[in-house]
Amino acid sequence: MDRDQAALLDELRQLYREVDAQHAGAACPGSTECCLFGVTGRQPYLTSIEAALVRRALAESGLGERKLSRTRTRTRPLPLAGGRDERPCPMLDPSGRCSVYAARPLGCRTFYCRRAAGELPSRGDLRPLLRRLQDLAARHERGGEQARPLDRIFG
Repeated sequence: MDRDQAALLDELRQLYREVDAQHAGAACPGSTECCLFGVTGRQPYLTSIEAALVRRALAESGLGERKLSRTRTRTRPLPLAGGRDERPCPMLDPSGRCSVYAARPLGCRTFYCRRAAGELPSRGDLRPLLRRLQDLAARHERGGEQARPLDRIFG
């Protein structure tokens, strides 16, 4: 990896630390419902720099993108009543836990699910951080600030 990309990834990690600090008063009961895109009807959108960090985490874990698709088929939580398609996040490991938790994208850090509790910052408080993320992604790659759904990048 070249120094420019390493510096951008370091900036992204710093931004994530700030997001995590801003959400320190919030909690989730650990249901991983937000990781079931078919249940929530939502999923995180990633910029190019976020996708690069996730790819790096996958490579470091030995769970590269090719292996990811094979693991995903085994990573199915218990079926829900009604039989709807859960569409689990491709980053879930066989035990249903996030395989890239430290590198999870901004959307996964902001407690967008309805089960979140505690002191959640207002969405307005997140806007300056979103602008910084978009700037970082634009510097990372031309058009990189145009976020795409996670399952289109890693699905």
